[in-house]
Amino acid sequence: MDPVSRDLDRENMDPRPDMAPTADLETRLGDLQVGGGGDMLIDDYDTLGEKQDVAIITPDESIDEPINPLADDYEAMKERYLPLLPDLEVLYEATDTWHIENYRHLPKKARGPKFECGGHPWRILLFPFGNNVDFASLYLEQGHDDDDKPPEDWYACVQFTLVMWSKHDPSIHTAQTANHRYNADESDWGFTRFAELRRMFAGRWDGTGKSMVDNDAVNLTAYLRIYKDPTGVLWHKFINYNSKKETGMVGLKNQGATCYLNSLLQSLYFTNAFRKSIFMIPTENETEKKNSAWALQRLFYLLQTSEDAVSTQELTASFGWETKDIFLQQDVQELSRILMERMEARMKGTGAENALARMFVGKMKTYISCINVDYESSRIEDYWDVQLNVRGNRSLDESFKDYIQVETMDGENKYFAEGHGLQDAKKGVIFETFPQVLHLQLKRFEYDIERDAMMKVNDRYEFPEVFDAAPYLSEGADKSEPYLYQLHGVLVHSGDLTAGHYYAFLKPTSDGHFYKFDDDKVTRATLKEALEENYGGDYANMTNGHAGVRNPYTRTLSTKRSMSAYMLVYIRKSREKDILLPVGEDDSPSHLARQLNEERAALERRRKDREEAHLYLPVSVVTEANFKAHQGFDLIDWSANPSTSSAPQTFRILRASTVGDFTKTIAETLQLPAEQVRLWVMVNRQNKTIRPDQPLPDLNMTMNEACSRYSSRDKPFRLWAESTTNVDGGKAQWPNANPSPGLSPPILVFLKYFDADDQTLKGFGHVYLKKTSKVAEMIPVIQQLLGWSPGQDSISLSSTSSTGLLSPPHSTTGSPSLHLYEEIKHSMIEPMKAKSTLQQAEIQDGDIVCFQRVLSEKESSAIASTGGYTDAREYYDYLMNRIIVSFSPKIVTENPDDDFTLALSRKMSYDQFSAKVGERLKVDPTHIRFTTVIASTGKPKAPVRRNPAASLYQVLTPAVGAYVNSNQRTDALYYEILEMSLSELETKRNIRVWWLPEGVVKEEAIDILAPKNGVVQDLYASIKKRANLSDEAAEALRIYECTGCRISRELQANAALVGIPDYSTLYAELIPEEERNANEEDWTIFAFHFDKEPNKTHGIPFKFVIKPGELFKDTKERLSKRTGIKGKQFDKLKFAITQRATYARPTYLNDEDEICAMNLRADDSLGLDHVNRTRLYPAKGDSIFIR
Repeated sequence: MDPVSRDLDRENMDPRPDMAPTADLETRLGDLQVGGGGDMLIDDYDTLGEKQDVAIITPDESIDEPINPLADDYEAMKERYLPLLPDLEVLYEATDTWHIENYRHLPKKARGPKFECGGHPWRILLFPFGNNVDFASLYLEQGHDDDDKPPEDWYACVQFTLVMWSKHDPSIHTAQTANHRYNADESDWGFTRFAELRRMFAGRWDGTGKSMVDNDAVNLTAYLRIYKDPTGVLWHKFINYNSKKETGMVGLKNQGATCYLNSLLQSLYFTNAFRKSIFMIPTENETEKKNSAWALQRLFYLLQTSEDAVSTQELTASFGWETKDIFLQQDVQELSRILMERMEARMKGTGAENALARMFVGKMKTYISCINVDYESSRIEDYWDVQLNVRGNRSLDESFKDYIQVETMDGENKYFAEGHGLQDAKKGVIFETFPQVLHLQLKRFEYDIERDAMMKVNDRYEFPEVFDAAPYLSEGADKSEPYLYQLHGVLVHSGDLTAGHYYAFLKPTSDGHFYKFDDDKVTRATLKEALEENYGGDYANMTNGHAGVRNPYTRTLSTKRSMSAYMLVYIRKSREKDILLPVGEDDSPSHLARQLNEERAALERRRKDREEAHLYLPVSVVTEANFKAHQGFDLIDWSANPSTSSAPQTFRILRASTVGDFTKTIAETLQLPAEQVRLWVMVNRQNKTIRPDQPLPDLNMTMNEACSRYSSRDKPFRLWAESTTNVDGGKAQWPNANPSPGLSPPILVFLKYFDADDQTLKGFGHVYLKKTSKVAEMIPVIQQLLGWSPGQDSISLSSTSSTGLLSPPHSTTGSPSLHLYEEIKHSMIEPMKAKSTLQQAEIQDGDIVCFQRVLSEKESSAIASTGGYTDAREYYDYLMNRIIVSFSPKIVTENPDDDFTLALSRKMSYDQFSAKVGERLKVDPTHIRFTTVIASTGKPKAPVRRNPAASLYQVLTPAVGAYVNSNQRTDALYYEILEMSLSELETKRNIRVWWLPEGVVKEEAIDILAPKNGVVQDLYASIKKRANLSDEAAEALRIYECTGCRISRELQANAALVGIPDYSTLYAELIPEEERNANEEDWTIFAFHFDKEPNKTHGIPFKFVIKPGELFKDTKERLSKRTGIKGKQFDKLKFAITQRATYARPTYLNDEDEICAMNLRADDSLGLDHVNRTRLYPAKGDSIFIR
């Protein structure tokens, strides 16, 4: 049982050892509801079990001591120990007493007489000498016997009290109370530590001078009350709970911190018209993970048809969210708006076009209306939701009144009406229409200026089940149809700003019940749970001195409820049938069901495969065709893409099938008779190659036996399928099948051909050669395979040297020649000696011999000039160091051809691989600059400096000390095509200047390549071009240098760039007209922004004109114009004169102050004190995006 309070005694409340512990906070707390579990839920704590502060009571106050009734006064005892639980209906009650006369002679486990309550038997279960403790253990048990078990779906919500009392003095008693949901599996519940045995038999029970158990007699009374379960989950522990079975609906899985997304999605799903509109988006030909419309359709379809909770991973993946986004709680309103915009864009041109606007969009009018003249300026705008203030308002109606509150513009704040001059006016907002589905965002999170942080507003805020929006419409609005709205959904946040959980209460049908959607769990809810318990505010029934209820998501106690509504969904009652229309299988796209059925079938196949895996054996088979299609080391690339022709074919065969059966299967794939196919076992050699070793001799052997005998236990079973067309008398003739007596069988040798002209290395076939044959004798065989006659000039033999150059013994001088090499392993390609025998060369079955045509000097030069390889050994070295590198433009373009891949060698120098890229881009390689890629984000990391001595491997994997930098991709680079060569670029310096087009509220970055030995004047031309300035305007351009968000100096045009440090920030702006036209008496001051303390700077500093004799209230008007900050945002600013000294206190300014009269020093500055909003959400990262 969960901890509830010390009064209940945590250990005494334990069930029997074979029962799972549980309890319910609501029993002891009444209305003190505590939010359910969810994200970032910390360990449970006793809500009433901690020592509370001592209550201060005045002498006039009195405390009513509870009357201790006699145990035989059953009604009084029930009133004292078994109080009625609020908001619950009592179905049955019962009281029963077990009179025990021989306590010491009871068995280890004793049961009292049965009694009936609610049509079922009950009884007391007693462990008279403790259930493995030194206490009497007492439980209430449902009294069904083994042969009379209750139905499996039976349950009873029981509140009960167990009392032990003296037979001879009913004033001596002890009682414990609990509640439990009894069912067929949990048949008893109670208290393992009910009463201490030592005290029960002692002569003094609580100082009375009498014993509880007197003369071995004692009475046990059970008070039992069965309540009606209003939701089906009262006191439910949710073990093996099935949402679909209990409610007909399923929830959404939480990926980490996506409960806010789950609550929003469930709200949209049960807005049936929205779901139907989403289903109308054509996505049959766009089924990919980047398609958010398709992903949302699948999610809704699964919610509609699935038996279990549905994952949102496909949807968040379609948004482009990474793992870090999954674990950030985003702004629900922003997410809702962006999702609506994306779906509305996808609906254009379809049958669902404008469907969302018709459902969710209303119109409001912003106006300024003159009081004394007939003039009004107004603007009508669309809105998707309404944001309402919670602080300062007690209800939804008060928030709407606050929203449309009229502001009077008079006095110094008069409105300038065109044609009428300054006029008194009324300014405000009024609604013209409300949408069919009204989303109300309650501003539960606000900035607290005293705490300098965002805080949650937990004030009590009431909202009705039926809401009349008509009073908030303009006089001219169409009110022919009632604007009555029915509450459809309440989205709730429990916790505070830093830790909490989101869930939703939704009403799927207009005449149905509310249900609670808490991630993957869906339960029925009462109207009170959906409305009143989410108003927020103080807990009810708080006793004097009580510190509060512990928030389940933080370690703090609070007297205010942590769970409160933050979003309300209302549906116009006259349109409920249109919005909550039935959506069935026929309304969903047919391809969704087809795709999901295919996926489920594939999933079922995989499940079946796993279950039957012990019956089957996976076998990889290599054929001659695979070898010939392969380009690279060994016979085959075992990790090749299965769709390529060089990839081996994998079979799943019964272990009990024979080698002959499997040979027939392979023969069918090769379209040959089974007699013309022979299977060879492939083995792993010590040099890490995989080669054929021997044919499988017995066709009647089982595949399981063959694998056990010829393959290693921890290695896959690999075979080479040899085929032949040499048939004699219907029987295949294998060269090494029947060797002559006394002779060794011929050797199986594989041939590869390196074609220097095409720069390819491919499998050529296989041959059988005698061990005693010389290497030179391979040449006629190769000629025959090539289709060349032995005397043909294009290829001939040599027998001269050990270099592998083979020439025929009787050929004429200068005849064309061949090079032969043995491929021993990846890093060992050795030339073969012409006069050596194959036995001397240690050639064995499965070895690979590579041959190439000898090139003339002219041919070699021509191939080398294009970057090709003229020697097979060089090409093998290239293959060993080959890497596929992805190249993408650093500045994203719309041309997909700008992204490409190249196969390069890790040994290539900088100039060599840049030449390859230049050839691909048709650009001079000296004008290409490369940038490395951050592995974790895919963003550019650092430009690559041109170093002719550096290899591609060094560029992609730069060493940092003794370790390799792991946060850089080793297979990708960004590129830029420059207007100048890299050598010229090295004489330049990249300087970033922030251009200020509108005061200090907007900034644009301008990156300029300027000469390292240049001056500030060199920056002007680039700024003029990027900012699109005229020649006349550019004359007023200036640049100033800032450090720590404060101006260090204004840069003169002839100032050297080398004197500007890298850590400085440069700002460029047009000198304001006010400063250009300043009088001789006027002077300027540097201004900056800070947050409470002058050393906590932020924002963009600026230069400002001070006018003699001007009151600061007039100066503020010019400051507003200079900075571009206006309205309420400007009103929040405080202004001060600050000194350069680190610990100097700022002097704050009032409206009547004159800055010129303050005797300022030359280094004094004007400070604007306001909140640095860039640090209010340090963990939130970038704003929400949906790809």
